[in-house]
Amino acid sequence: MNNPTSNSIRVDVETAFVPAQSDPAQNRFAFAYTITIRNEGLVPAKLLTRHWLITDANGKVQEVRGEGVVGEQPYLKPGEGFRYSSGAILETPVGAMQGAYQMINDQGEHFDAPIAPFRLAVPGLLH
Repeated sequence: MNNPTSNSIRVDVETAFVPAQSDPAQNRFAFAYTITIRNEGLVPAKLLTRHWLITDANGKVQEVRGEGVVGEQPYLKPGEGFRYSSGAILETPVGAMQGAYQMINDQGEHFDAPIAPFRLAVPGLLH
């Protein structure tokens, strides 16, 4: 880890296509994603809200905002992590998600933890 700042939240993402919840004939493609949030900073911080932009291959964008993640607002001390799984439904077999978590640290500072864009894709579709 390079020089840690007081606010440093790492976000790692794993994705999977969910065939059982998908219906390609109806343009319904279900994806699961598992997110690991880790506080790599020096100050405890709490996740307050989330903001997602979900884009399908047609350029259709769904914007999602809400409190916490999976009904929780995890409080992370330095070095602690929180892992959760959720999902998204797209009308195309390929898409992308990106966003940010809005955080507050123990010193009352609000800051964003960015979530870099990641791809949602049906396996074997891209060569």
